[in-house]
Amino acid sequence: MKGHKNNWIVFGYTEHSYRHISIVSQRAGEILESLGYPERMIELAKIAGYLHDIGNCVNRTDHAHSGAILAYNILKEMGMPVKERTEIMMAIGNHDEQTGTAISDISAALILADKSDVHRDRVSNTNLSTFNIHDRVNYAVTDAKLKIDSIDRKVTLNLTIDTKICPVLDYFEIFMDRTMMNKYAAKYLKIWFELVINDTKLL
Repeated sequence: MKGHKNNWIVFGYTEHSYRHISIVSQRAGEILESLGYPERMIELAKIAGYLHDIGNCVNRTDHAHSGAILAYNILKEMGMPVKERTEIMMAIGNHDEQTGTAISDISAALILADKSDVHRDRVSNTNLSTFNIHDRVNYAVTDAKLKIDSIDRKVTLNLTIDTKICPVLDYFEIFMDRTMMNKYAAKYLKIWFELVINDTKLL
C-alpha cells in the first residue's frame, strides 16, 4: 500500500484509523464515567475502545474475533492481569453487530461508542460519483453527538443528516442492526437509548 496515507482508501471501507479509535476510546470511557463506574473499569473501556478494530489488520471479515485474540496476547505480553485482559477480549469480540452483543458493562459501553461514530469524516472515498450507500449515508451526516444523561438514565445519539445527499430512510436501511444493538447495549447498562435525527426523535 505504499504511497497511501490511509490504507482504507485502498480497501474501500470507511475510516477505521486513529480518528475513529480515539473517538471510540474517549466515548466508551465517558459513558461509564457518567454512570459512576470505578476508575479502573473506565480505563479498561478506553483500552478496549482503542484496540477494538485491531483485527482489521488481519481481515475485515470476523475482525472482532481476530482482534479480540490479538488484543488479549498484546495485553498479556504487557503484563495486564488475566481478568482485565479477558474483559477487554470479550468486549472486542462482541462489538460487531453481525456476531456480537452486549455481554458486560465494558462491552456495552464499547458498542455504544463504536456505533455512534457516523460522520462524513469517515468516508475515505473522495469521488462522490462512485459512492455506495455506506459512503453516501456517512457523508450525509454532518454532525453526530452522543450525550449521556446520568440523571434521566439515557444516552442520546443526535445526528444531523443532509437530506440533499441521502434521505433519512437510507440511514435505517444500513444501520438498523447497529441501532438495535445500541438499544440493547443501553438496556444492559440499565439506561435508555434515544436516536434523534434532524431534531426529530425516532427512538
